[in-house]
Amino acid sequence: MLAEIAAANAAFKIIQKAIENGKELYDCGTATTDYFNNKSAITKRVNEKGQGDLQAFMALEKIKEQEEYLKETMIYAGRANMYSDFLKFQSDCKREREKEQQAKKRKKAETAALILSALLWGTGILVLLPLMFYICFKIFGVI
Repeated sequence: MLAEIAAANAAFKIIQKAIENGKELYDCGTATTDYFNNKSAITKRVNEKGQGDLQAFMALEKIKEQEEYLKETMIYAGRANMYSDFLKFQSDCKREREKEQQAKKRKKAETAALILSALLWGTGILVLLPLMFYICFKIFGVI
């Protein structure tokens, strides 16, 4: 949790400094992506634990203040439509995170299915092979 908070704050400082130096939001794309990914992790933590996790809740409040600062900066000092592009970028990041989560879930399900299949085949072979030998020996009278 502390790592996400520290990473979000560091990414915000990079974004803030870049905008103050006249750069565009896309000039610091990696920092922006890191910022939103960490914000998402903190938000998820607050939603899971409720407001009982004071550290996560306070970090989320700080992030809301930071986003308000970014919004004002983009509206008043940025180029035209910069804030709407910022919101679009934010939604793109969210979609990308959701795709990654779905891919992880799909891979986990495929792995579980493969393990189950291997387990069933292994069990089947261990059970049927001795049974087949026993039947063959009974039929041909070897035993």
